[in-house]
Amino acid sequence: MSEERFSAGGFQARLRRCNTVVVGTGAAGYNAADRLWQLGQKDVLIVTENRLGGTSRNTGSDKQTYYKLTLSGPEGDSVREMAETLFSGQCVDGDIALCEAALSAQSFLRLVELGVPFPRNRYGEYVGYKPDHDPRRRATSVGPYTSKQMTERLEAAVQAKGIPLLDHMQVIRILSDGKRAFGLLCLDTQARGEEDRFVLIQAGNVVYATGGPAGMYADSVYPAGHYGATGLALEAGARGRNLTEWQYGLASVRPRWNVSGTYMQVLPRMYSVGEDGAGEREFLMDFFQTPQEMLSKLFLKGYQWPFDVRKVAGGSSIIDILVYLETCKGRRVFLDYRRNPGDGEIPYHQLEPEAREYLERAGACFGTPIQRLSHMNQPAVDFYRDKGVDLASQPLEISLCAQHNNGGLAVDCWWQTEVAGLFAAGEAAASHGVYRPGGTALNAGQVGSTRAAQYIAAKRREPASDGFEAAAGAALEAMGRLARQVQAPEGNVRALWARAARRMSQCGAAIRSGEEIASWQKEVRELLEEFPQKVKAAGDTDLRWVYRLRDMLISQQAYLAAMVDYMQQGGKSRGSALYTDPQGEKPYPQLPDAFTFTLDDGSRGGLVQEVLYRDGECSFAWRPVRPIPEDDDFFENVWREYRRTGNVG
Repeated sequence: MSEERFSAGGFQARLRRCNTVVVGTGAAGYNAADRLWQLGQKDVLIVTENRLGGTSRNTGSDKQTYYKLTLSGPEGDSVREMAETLFSGQCVDGDIALCEAALSAQSFLRLVELGVPFPRNRYGEYVGYKPDHDPRRRATSVGPYTSKQMTERLEAAVQAKGIPLLDHMQVIRILSDGKRAFGLLCLDTQARGEEDRFVLIQAGNVVYATGGPAGMYADSVYPAGHYGATGLALEAGARGRNLTEWQYGLASVRPRWNVSGTYMQVLPRMYSVGEDGAGEREFLMDFFQTPQEMLSKLFLKGYQWPFDVRKVAGGSSIIDILVYLETCKGRRVFLDYRRNPGDGEIPYHQLEPEAREYLERAGACFGTPIQRLSHMNQPAVDFYRDKGVDLASQPLEISLCAQHNNGGLAVDCWWQTEVAGLFAAGEAAASHGVYRPGGTALNAGQVGSTRAAQYIAAKRREPASDGFEAAAGAALEAMGRLARQVQAPEGNVRALWARAARRMSQCGAAIRSGEEIASWQKEVRELLEEFPQKVKAAGDTDLRWVYRLRDMLISQQAYLAAMVDYMQQGGKSRGSALYTDPQGEKPYPQLPDAFTFTLDDGSRGGLVQEVLYRDGECSFAWRPVRPIPEDDDFFENVWREYRRTGNVG
């Protein structure tokens, strides 16, 4: 793949050309490239900011779940039934749900063939279990590193085919006229000097597998170094969908990791301290009436890990709120596995039945939390030890963190956005709604990238030409000029980034106040309007943060605007978001007024919110969800059309 030179407005860029460029080296990005090659489209290039970074490779949980069609046991299941489960999550398009169900077995078995060791019994059945929001036993796992192993196996498949990859390439603009995609403008983060810093990729197709916009939040369980780039796609003309819908939960701060499952079920001691480490206290008992009630809710937090507004009153999500309130006071919260809560014996016989029976069956009614954790799940202990945290000798700091964006870029059933040639896969794509069964994200990434590859290989084999020169020239000149404008002896870009992320966690995460959202949204708009004047970078090292901040602020503006629009349309608390409502109810009188809210009644579950970002302004449209298709499935008819078109398009 030869390299050329391109110039515009006094700026230079290296130029590469290909049919399809894949952005990202997670499980979705690698699968897209691998599938394209298998389908005969070998003019593919992968670009990534950090080949070893990203969520797929660097995240997991107590038992990271992969969700697929049931492949074991006596219980019945079908593609249609799985699609209906996904569709019932509210605000989900039926055609996407059907695709994710239909291709789940194919995608799963492809991973098996690549060497991901999903467990099967002696007869070859791939056994499963029930995650949250799942009526069947569709979930499976290879342990805490499921997505990491997926990524590594897919990466090996791509490398074996010799598919070229450009590392250290930060996408800073998607080349587009608002209707068609022409490629990318990237910053070479290892380049020194203006002559070599920019790289243009001319491509008729862009598969955007950049993950969710993780960089928006300070309190985040996304791996350090994962930022996302949703703002650039919105700027290029792609619509956002269900941007209000996120998943938040308790996670350790260093390292970033979900404290779900057995991390909570072993009943660790939870306490807080001041910023100086003084004033230690077990704050949960300030709220609960009895130790048994507190311990039972703590246990359920393992099962019910995501923050869920339906589980605040009388449920385990009150634990999330109590942790959040402590951090709002400027205190740090820790899990302590060395000592039991209250430093006493656990009254196992007095726990709520679900907690008591589970611990009894696990043979874990003894000892300290670390002893119970070692007995029930030694790999969970080993994980933190491998990361430099010995739970047997030190506490674990936690916070209420952003974990997954259920919304994202609006796509059709081929995972193509409204910008022709721009596809989104993985968490960048809005394939989920308000609720989703645990593990569906990994399946969605594999299915979406496969569908995009199928469409490109069948329908979009020609490289882009008309329109590239103008789009590339405009982008290169604009981004090159920005690089010069922000240069200063002392930079402020990292401080601006940290403040923006902190403000988003305060007002636009699990707890949302309309007044605070509107206040921060106004500041974001002003900062974007005066970006070259207000943002300063000290040398080339800071430059990557300038472009990251720009993308992050575009994302924040769109996401905050979506929250405001949702509230203006009468939207109430649902999923993992509590919207303060003075006309609502406070589940517990001792909570602050910010926790007065009204539960959503589900009447908006059949509607999708979409946003279009144009010239710094957001416009919104609400539409009914697309129903699950009722296509003709008579074999002879399907076979005839398949022979003619492959049923693509």
